Amino acid sequence: MPDHSYPADKMALGMKRITTHVLDTAQGKPAQDLPVRLERQEASGNWLLLGSSRTDQDGRCVQLLRDDTVLSAGLYRLAFDTESYFAAGQTTALYPLVEVTFQVRDGESHLHIPLLLSPYGYTTYRGT
Repeated sequence: MPDHSYPADKMALGMKRITTHVLDTAQGKPAQDLPVRLERQEASGNWLLLGSSRTDQDGRCVQLLRDDTVLSAGLYRLAFDTESYFAAGQTTALYPLVEVTFQVRDGESHLHIPLLLSPYGYTTYRGT
Protein backbone atom coordinates (compact mmCIF):
# COMPACT_ATOMS: atom_id res chain seq x y z
CA MET A 1 0.00 0.00 0.00
CA PRO A 2 1.46 3.41 -0.96
CA ASP A 3 2.62 5.81 1.75
CA HIS A 4 0.44 8.94 1.50
CA SER A 5 2.29 10.85 4.21
CA TYR A 6 4.48 13.78 3.35
CA PRO A 7 7.90 14.62 4.79
CA ALA A 8 8.11 17.50 7.24
CA ASP A 9 10.02 19.65 4.74
CA LYS A 10 7.12 19.49 2.28
CA MET A 11 4.61 20.27 5.00
CA ALA A 12 6.76 23.16 6.23
CA LEU A 13 6.60 24.99 2.93
CA GLY A 14 4.72 27.64 4.83
CA MET A 15 1.25 28.44 5.92
CA LYS A 16 0.27 29.63 2.46
CA ARG A 17 -0.59 26.68 0.28
CA ILE A 18 -2.85 25.74 -2.57
CA THR A 19 -2.81 22.03 -3.28
CA THR A 20 -4.71 19.59 -5.46
CA HIS A 21 -5.22 15.87 -5.88
CA VAL A 22 -6.51 14.42 -9.16
CA LEU A 23 -8.07 10.98 -9.29
CA ASP A 24 -8.94 9.29 -12.57
CA THR A 25 -12.24 7.67 -11.64
CA ALA A 26 -12.49 5.73 -14.90
CA GLN A 27 -9.14 4.03 -14.24
CA GLY A 28 -9.56 3.90 -10.49
CA LYS A 29 -6.14 5.42 -9.85
CA PRO A 30 -4.35 8.76 -9.38
CA ALA A 31 -3.94 10.89 -12.50
CA GLN A 32 -0.15 11.01 -12.84
CA ASP A 33 1.77 13.63 -14.80
CA LEU A 34 -1.23 15.90 -15.45
CA PRO A 35 -0.19 19.55 -16.06
CA VAL A 36 -1.78 22.05 -13.62
CA ARG A 37 -1.60 25.86 -13.61
CA LEU A 38 -2.52 28.19 -10.74
CA GLU A 39 -3.68 31.70 -11.63
CA ARG A 40 -5.05 34.71 -9.73
CA GLN A 41 -7.44 37.27 -11.18
CA GLU A 42 -6.05 40.80 -11.16
CA ALA A 43 -8.13 43.96 -10.66
CA SER A 44 -8.13 44.42 -14.46
CA GLY A 45 -9.86 41.06 -14.88
CA ASN A 46 -6.79 39.45 -16.43
CA TRP A 47 -5.40 36.21 -15.02
CA LEU A 48 -1.84 36.16 -13.64
CA LEU A 49 0.08 32.88 -13.67
CA LEU A 50 1.31 32.12 -10.14
CA GLY A 51 2.72 28.66 -10.67
CA SER A 52 2.52 25.44 -12.58
CA SER A 53 3.35 21.84 -11.94
CA ARG A 54 2.53 18.27 -12.89
CA THR A 55 0.80 15.81 -10.63
CA ASP A 56 3.09 13.29 -8.98
CA GLN A 57 2.68 9.49 -8.89
CA ASP A 58 -0.08 9.96 -6.29
CA GLY A 59 -1.93 12.48 -8.49
CA ARG A 60 -0.95 15.36 -6.18
CA CYS A 61 0.53 18.82 -6.47
CA VAL A 62 1.58 19.60 -2.91
CA GLN A 63 2.46 23.26 -3.46
CA LEU A 64 1.42 25.39 -6.42
CA LEU A 65 2.40 28.76 -4.92
CA ARG A 66 5.98 29.96 -5.14
CA ASP A 67 7.58 30.71 -1.77
CA ASP A 68 7.59 34.46 -2.47
CA THR A 69 3.89 34.64 -3.38
CA VAL A 70 1.40 36.16 -0.95
CA LEU A 71 -1.89 34.28 -0.64
CA SER A 72 -4.25 37.23 -0.59
CA ALA A 73 -8.04 37.34 -0.79
CA GLY A 74 -9.45 37.14 -4.30
CA LEU A 75 -10.38 34.84 -7.16
CA TYR A 76 -8.00 32.04 -8.08
CA ARG A 77 -8.19 29.39 -10.76
CA LEU A 78 -6.69 25.95 -11.25
CA ALA A 79 -6.41 24.91 -14.90
CA PHE A 80 -5.98 21.18 -15.53
CA ASP A 81 -4.64 20.20 -18.98
CA THR A 82 -6.80 17.11 -19.33
CA GLU A 83 -6.28 16.92 -23.08
CA SER A 84 -2.59 16.02 -22.76
CA TYR A 85 -3.31 13.63 -19.88
CA PHE A 86 -5.94 11.66 -21.80
CA ALA A 87 -3.94 11.79 -25.06
CA ALA A 88 -0.99 10.17 -23.28
CA GLY A 89 -3.28 7.28 -22.39
CA GLN A 90 -4.78 7.20 -25.90
CA THR A 91 -8.19 8.01 -24.44
CA THR A 92 -10.82 10.11 -26.18
CA ALA A 93 -12.25 12.72 -23.82
CA LEU A 94 -14.83 15.49 -23.92
CA TYR A 95 -13.10 18.17 -21.83
CA PRO A 96 -9.65 19.28 -23.06
CA LEU A 97 -9.26 21.74 -20.19
CA VAL A 98 -10.88 21.81 -16.76
CA GLU A 99 -10.80 25.19 -15.03
CA VAL A 100 -11.86 25.47 -11.40
CA THR A 101 -12.31 29.03 -10.14
CA PHE A 102 -12.49 29.54 -6.39
CA GLN A 103 -12.53 32.30 -3.80
CA VAL A 104 -9.75 32.83 -1.25
CA ARG A 105 -10.97 34.83 1.73
CA ASP A 106 -8.98 36.94 4.19
CA GLY A 107 -7.22 34.78 6.75
CA GLU A 108 -7.26 31.57 4.71
CA SER A 109 -3.84 29.99 4.43
CA HIS A 110 -4.40 26.56 2.87
CA LEU A 111 -6.86 25.45 0.23
CA HIS A 112 -7.01 21.92 -1.12
CA ILE A 113 -9.01 21.57 -4.35
CA PRO A 114 -9.35 17.92 -5.45
CA LEU A 115 -10.54 16.91 -8.92
CA LEU A 116 -12.32 13.64 -9.69
CA LEU A 117 -11.85 13.10 -13.41
CA SER A 118 -13.13 10.80 -16.13
CA PRO A 119 -13.12 11.16 -19.93
CA TYR A 120 -16.71 12.47 -19.99
CA GLY A 121 -17.11 14.22 -16.67
CA TYR A 122 -15.51 15.72 -13.61
CA THR A 123 -16.35 17.02 -10.17
CA THR A 124 -14.51 19.03 -7.56
CA TYR A 125 -14.94 20.04 -3.94
CA ARG A 126 -13.09 21.76 -1.13
CA GLY A 127 -10.85 19.23 0.52
CA THR A 128 -8.84 19.34 3.70
